[in-house]
Amino acid sequence: MTAIPDRLSAVSHFLHRHLLKLIILSYGLAALIPGPGLWIKEADVPGLIGLHGWPGVTPPKLLLWLLLFNAGLRVRVGRVGQLARRPGMVLAGLAANLAVPLAFLALMIPMLRAWHNPDEAAVVLVGLALVSSMPIAGSSTGWAQAADGDMALSLGLVLGSTLLSPISTPAALHALGLLAPGPYGGQLHQLAGRDTGTFLAAWVLLPSVLGIAARAALGEARAPAVERRLRIAAPLTLMILCYANASACLPQAIRDPDWDFLGIVLAFVAGLCTLTFAAGHLVGRMAGADRGQRVALMFGLGMNNNGTGLVLASMSLGAQPLVMLPIIVYNLAQHLIAGGVNALLRRAEPA
Repeated sequence: MTAIPDRLSAVSHFLHRHLLKLIILSYGLAALIPGPGLWIKEADVPGLIGLHGWPGVTPPKLLLWLLLFNAGLRVRVGRVGQLARRPGMVLAGLAANLAVPLAFLALMIPMLRAWHNPDEAAVVLVGLALVSSMPIAGSSTGWAQAADGDMALSLGLVLGSTLLSPISTPAALHALGLLAPGPYGGQLHQLAGRDTGTFLAAWVLLPSVLGIAARAALGEARAPAVERRLRIAAPLTLMILCYANASACLPQAIRDPDWDFLGIVLAFVAGLCTLTFAAGHLVGRMAGADRGQRVALMFGLGMNNNGTGLVLASMSLGAQPLVMLPIIVYNLAQHLIAGGVNALLRRAEPA
């Protein structure tokens, strides 16, 4: 009877341990064999099962819903009460998570205006604007735990940014739209106004809250067993999401590489990602945080929910698939930098 749970546990451990390599592999498959990914991205799920009148319910949306329900199921209800009793550090982190990326992009807009190809500049700006406006990634809690961070604070940052996302994401996009020149600004305003708040409420906030409610209903005696069985779903869901969305842009980027465009994407992604991790450390020092809290702030501010960003980009900007390229590159970069930060923190520990 225990053979199947043991096998699931072994597979889950393998997937989580090698997640970054598997995400890179999924991107490689998207570049070489995009056909199935394009079908996944566009398939009308209700129509496939004979239900009509439910337009827009695609596999990426359902995968995102499952990913965030699973994340909510991991939230211990008791910890939510702990966070409510000490909100200061959470609020400081959430404020910095909104302000720092917006400030970076605002300062970079003059450089983008000077770029020789306005279309490429728009792709970089819109892609990174989407990254910057997304809630904090649930995977940040895993990295924080691996580095002995404050798990209550790490969880609070994820929950807080998710709860705020139906309001904060459109607001951030509108703010950048006001700063961006001409057509760039118009594109960001248009993106913010395309039912983005409704999408985030239905496909990000709702599954997260339902996951938390499901754990509360199960009780702490039964919830861990269900969580262990569903733990395998998170990495599989993330890999399929990455594959499906990358299928729309990576084949073109590899078939006809534009090296200066790829260079500017890498430069802006590296700059923004490095800055957000550094900002987490700086906010912690300014707020008098202990080591565990600084660790939680670094991973929280440095990591965004790019699965949501990819789904939103494919839904709203399907005619411009290259907009997903900065999001894909950022997704890889944040995990690479997180691994480097974790190694540095481990090295700095007293023997």
